[in-house]
This record gives sequence, structure tokens and C-alpha cells, in this order.
Amino acid sequence: MQNPKYIEIDNLYYAGLIVTNYYREQEEILLKNLIETNINMNISIFYEKQDQYKTIKDLTYHIGNVGVDIKESNQNRQDIDIAIFTYNDAKYIRKEMQVNNEDLYFLYIYINLYAENIKELEYYLNKIEGLLESKGMQSRRANFRQEQIFKSCVPLMENNIDIKSSARRNVLTNGLLATYPFVSSSIFDEQGIFIGKNIYNNSMVFIDRYNTDKYKNANMCIFGTSGAGKSYYAKLLILRYRIMGIEQYVIDPEREYEKLCEKLHGTEIKIGPSSNTFINILEIRKESLEEGEEGYLATKISKLIGFFNLIFGELEEEEKALLEEKIIETYNSKGITFDDNSLYKNKKNSKTKIFKDKKDMPLLEDIYNILIKDKELKKLGNKLIPFVKGSLKFFNNYTNIELNNKLIIADIYDLGEENLKYGMYLFTELFWDKIKINRNEKKAIYLDEIWRLIGVTSNKNVASFIYKIFKTIRKYGGSSVAITQDISDLFSLEDGTYGKSILNNSSIKNFFSLEENNIKILSENINLSEKEKIEIKSLKRGECLMFVEDDHILVKVERSEKENEIVG
Repeated sequence: MQNPKYIEIDNLYYAGLIVTNYYREQEEILLKNLIETNINMNISIFYEKQDQYKTIKDLTYHIGNVGVDIKESNQNRQDIDIAIFTYNDAKYIRKEMQVNNEDLYFLYIYINLYAENIKELEYYLNKIEGLLESKGMQSRRANFRQEQIFKSCVPLMENNIDIKSSARRNVLTNGLLATYPFVSSSIFDEQGIFIGKNIYNNSMVFIDRYNTDKYKNANMCIFGTSGAGKSYYAKLLILRYRIMGIEQYVIDPEREYEKLCEKLHGTEIKIGPSSNTFINILEIRKESLEEGEEGYLATKISKLIGFFNLIFGELEEEEKALLEEKIIETYNSKGITFDDNSLYKNKKNSKTKIFKDKKDMPLLEDIYNILIKDKELKKLGNKLIPFVKGSLKFFNNYTNIELNNKLIIADIYDLGEENLKYGMYLFTELFWDKIKINRNEKKAIYLDEIWRLIGVTSNKNVASFIYKIFKTIRKYGGSSVAITQDISDLFSLEDGTYGKSILNNSSIKNFFSLEENNIKILSENINLSEKEKIEIKSLKRGECLMFVEDDHILVKVERSEKENEIVG
């Protein structure tokens, strides 16, 4: 060996540290600070269980001898305090072994660091020595014993005799808990997609949110201020799941996903004054009922009450009952009743039942014509005029789109700020019916600016429908993704009941940088530590605090150059 301070193997320089002493009492995991650094190192921990009978016998002998020495010794001797110290320690260890059934172990901890050059290695050594000292651990550099510590830190199970005497310390069973090494928060699902890197330890984060064995559901929340990186992150998810062939539907109120849709050869559906694509809110679809269920019209009415509440404002119970009566009358005029068979028609010379066409369904104009004739409900009919004859008359058309692509972007930007909620509800209902078709196929629905549907500008019927999606989408192989920057609005309806329910029904939560007032509101609805509140406030663009079930980790979202070109 030419240098006692390090060894060189395959152009890497290695140097070791031997942990030689510890604080007598430890309240935290000993090695947590070390493991969470991104310094290149190997840590080796050896435990040697001691024979209980022999240990108690030796302790008893030691206690007797030291006890006699203390009684007979001169109290002015300087070493009397040390003798008393070891005497009390021996009595404590014996008591724990005899009364509490503890075992005695010899503990050895070695740390081997490596770097590409000597200067960097020295920097690592100093940093780790500082971290050890901050946790009450004394260490010694393994000069002249670098080869021995290297072998002890590779998986050979070799606790070299040349370094054992320096590292050996006594520890009881209970004390072993402080040496538990598997404390670094890292997530690596074998079938998952790459999310980014753990900020603390540089480990890669892969998440398979469709893993039903590991996660209660595949739902996600993505919260963050404008410019924090939440939309970019959502686009990366869409891109990576697109490659995997997963069915995805996106509600896009801000026209943020248009270029992504084009590059991924998805289907973009625009609805607005200048669009030529239409969706009929009154259409009943064959897939709107789950397999084995009944009640097409009843199910549709409950959804329509929510939609009409968006238009009319919160309705009183009497008004709801009268409105429901008129909705039933509208469908009856088209031959559709509560009998599910009324939605089927028979072809001539065929025994096969065919579900009614899109043009067999009523339009908003049909219900408008009925409402306007009723004195009590005429005021509601008048509120439908923009949707039938005015600026929003594109809502009064038969559905003319087919959803055959596995990536559908619903662009509702042209609706304008005041009318976005109508488009969001319209597409959410359409996509929900689509999601229910095949339970065995993975799919996802992304609700950008979800606060519009569950916030104070919405109503209980609509919010309940969105909550139902989050609660039940799992059984259809699906994932709901809530995206918003308006935390206060998210928790504004019914004292935040629906916002909290959606948060609690999401196994994966992503918190990008948030303002202090939003962090305060969030902390009232989810368990955030003081440290996590500070972290959320100080996150940089593209960084997020991620809650994955019970794991909380800080992640830097990573992307390749090619992905950056596509996502833009």
C-alpha cells in the first residue's frame, strides 16, 4: 500500500471510517442523516449476540469485584467516578437481561466512502465526520486498514479482526432499534413509470399507481401555484402512460394540452361558439349503467339535476321536484320512460335489440319548450335561452363525436371563464360513461382546475358526482387525477367536505410550491408536519412533496431531452 489514507480500485478512491463511540441515549435513528445524503458510500453493520448465561455470570463477577473496590477505595481517588459508572452500567445490563429478557450484542459499524478523485473523497470524509459528530457518534479514520474496512463493507460477511477491537461496543436488544438502516424514503415499483429523483438521496422514484396490491386506488392530486410545474408534471404523466397504451381523458380549460395532443396523435375535441363538434347533455348512453344495473332514466335525471343547478343556481326542493317532472315529460315525448326497454328499438326481421340513436334523444330545446309554458318554471326556462337560441346554442345539438382514440383532450377554453364549468361537467359525464365500458383496461381522467366542479361556484349534486368518480373509478381499472392551483376554492363548498373527500380518496398526492395561505388551508385538511409546511413553501420549480400512501418524499421531477421537446 503506497498511501495509508485510501486505496484505489478501478479508478475510484476508497477510504473508511470506524464508528468508535455513541451517546449513551439516542432518541432518533443513528444513521438516518447519513443514509439520506447523496454521498457515495457503503455502510456495514455487524451484530454479535453474546451468550446470555456467560454474560450474566461475568457481569455478576464484575459487579462483586467493583463493589468491593468502591467500598475499600479512597473516595479522593480520581478514578472512583469511572468505577461507579461501570458498576451501575453492569447492574443495569444484568437487570435488563434477567428481568426484561433482553440480550446483549456487540455492535460494529463501518463506513466506506468512494469518489473519483482524492479531493472529492476528502470532502466526503469531512462531511460524514461532521454528520456523525452531530448525532453524538465518534469516528476514526481507518488509516493503514483501508483494505480491511473495504472487505468488511462489501457483501462478504467479513468482520475483519484487525478493526473489530476499535469498533466494538455493547448494546442491548432495545438499543438495536436505533441502528435500523432502512429509513430512507424511496419508492421503486417494478412496473411503474419514472417520476424523478428523491431530493435527499438521489434514488430514482418509480410509481405504478395501478398496482392494486400496493395502493388503495390509482387516484392522484396535483396541487401547486401557477408556474410551480404541476401542469408540466401532468403532461409528463400523460406522455409516459400514452407510451404504455393506457386510455386517457383530459379536461383542458386553459388550452395547455393542445400541442401535446398533436404530438402524441391524440384526439382533441373543442366545444365553443366556433366549434363544429357537439355533445348533447340530454343523451342517454348505453354504457351509462353498470353491468347488471337498471334505471337508465333515473340515473340520467340525477346527473341532469346537477347540470341544471349550475345554470339555475341552487334550487329549492320544490323546484327540483317540478324540474324533475318536466325532465321526465321531455323524455316521455321521445318515447323514453323508466322502463329500460324503451331505450331499445327492434330492427325489422331481427330479434336483436338496438340501443336508440343519438338523434332519438331530446335536446335542451325540448325541455326549454316545456318549461317556458309553465308559469311556475318559466323563469328557469328563460335562463335556458342562451343555451337554446343565444351565445351557448352549441349545447343544443346532437352528439356528433366518436371517442375511438386512447388519448382524448377536451378543449373548453373558448367557453370563457363564466361558462367553463358547463363544459367541464359535460365532458366529465361523457368520459365517465366511456371509462365504465371495459373494467379490464387501464384508464385515467384528468380534471384540470377541478375546483370549478367541487368549489363554491358549483353545487352539491355536481360535487357528489365528482366524488363518486374518485370513490368508484378503481373498480373500472381507472384513475382520477385532480389538478388545481386554487386550494381555497377547492375547500370552499360545504366547509370543504368534497375537497377533503377527494384528497382522502387519492393514494398519491403531489404538492408543488404553494403560497403560505394555501399551505395553511391545506394543513387544516391533511396532516402536514411543520417541516413539510416549510418544504412546500420553499420548493423550486419542478420539485414536489409527494405523499404515496404512508411514504412522504421530496421529489425532483425529471425528464429526458426528447420528452422536453414533446411536452414543451
